[in-house]
Amino acid sequence: MKKSFFVFYAILMNFIIYGQVQNPQIAKGVTEYHNLFNTSMNPEVSCYRIPSIVTVPNGDLVVAIDERVPSCGDLKWSRDINIVIRRSSDNGKTWSAIEKIVDLPLGKSASDPSMIVDEVTKDIFLFYNFMDLDNEKDIYYLHVIKSSDNGLTWSKPDDITSQISKPEWQKEFKFITSGRGIQTKSGKLLHCMVNLNSGLHVFGSNDHGKSWYFIDTPILPADESKIVELTDGSWMINSRVNESGIRFVHTSTNEGKTWKTKADSSLIDPGCNASIIRYTSKNDGFDKNRLLFSNAKMEKERENMTVRISYDEGMTWSEGKTIYTGGSAYSSLTVLKNGDIGLFFEKDEYTENAFVSFSLDWLSDGNDKYSEQKK
Repeated sequence: MKKSFFVFYAILMNFIIYGQVQNPQIAKGVTEYHNLFNTSMNPEVSCYRIPSIVTVPNGDLVVAIDERVPSCGDLKWSRDINIVIRRSSDNGKTWSAIEKIVDLPLGKSASDPSMIVDEVTKDIFLFYNFMDLDNEKDIYYLHVIKSSDNGLTWSKPDDITSQISKPEWQKEFKFITSGRGIQTKSGKLLHCMVNLNSGLHVFGSNDHGKSWYFIDTPILPADESKIVELTDGSWMINSRVNESGIRFVHTSTNEGKTWKTKADSSLIDPGCNASIIRYTSKNDGFDKNRLLFSNAKMEKERENMTVRISYDEGMTWSEGKTIYTGGSAYSSLTVLKNGDIGLFFEKDEYTENAFVSFSLDWLSDGNDKYSEQKK
């Protein structure tokens, strides 16, 4: 009996600390599977939602997520949402304990984390949407904090609402989209924010986050969206469009002054936040141009988390590999320091938030392999 108890206890503690119990419904071939945030970890928390992941300058992984305390409701319906993180220094094999980095008093809430890594200054910018529900109900503010030590410590919040929105938008539903933004080859930082009355807008920084601006060119149709830079220097945005059953793609060749829009019927989508990132570029000395895309690959239901790859800058996509067939919602992708692919996503009606990693070889069914860039 004692032996059985200690075996059970060891398994339980392994799950609680690291989330390392394998889920049999996760696709075979996945290298790592860790349930990083779930409703059993803290009985006071109703749910964890809205995942964001980046690989920081020293190669560590940082994941951020909402800690939604009284209910699983979004920002305007919850008086207690904080931002928490975990870190990994070994490509996602083990993870630090949960750490609260935006901890607000009751009545004030922060939601929808997203990050940009500045590879020039080595800073990490973490954005979130803020609301004071007791004093300014339904008024959205846009905040950013910064880490200069790979996510170990974070600055006090900076309110950038006036820099990336208009005064007449004060009472309108506006928010920075969760997940991640990018840094272009020129060093510019770019991200997306949505005003549900006027459309999607790109915002950015030309001075490594000292100041921020937004481009007053509304993009429609679009809800939560992600931006990437293509190899020819143009920008591409991949957008959620509710009730359409597909994704929409917007491209600009003049740094956001004008946009061309098309529906991409090959990327079916139930109206949910997705992720798109650059994996490799010939401009950086790699053998191929590759983009990665993750979403719940269904027209109506939030299920079937899938990752696809494109070799022609998003004009066409592979059928992809299903990571998890069950309930799946928001997702966030990153490239690990060993070249593997990391995915952080909501699963099973937000009761779990899983990290998985896998190789390019597995994603491509053995037709493509990661190789180091040429020196």
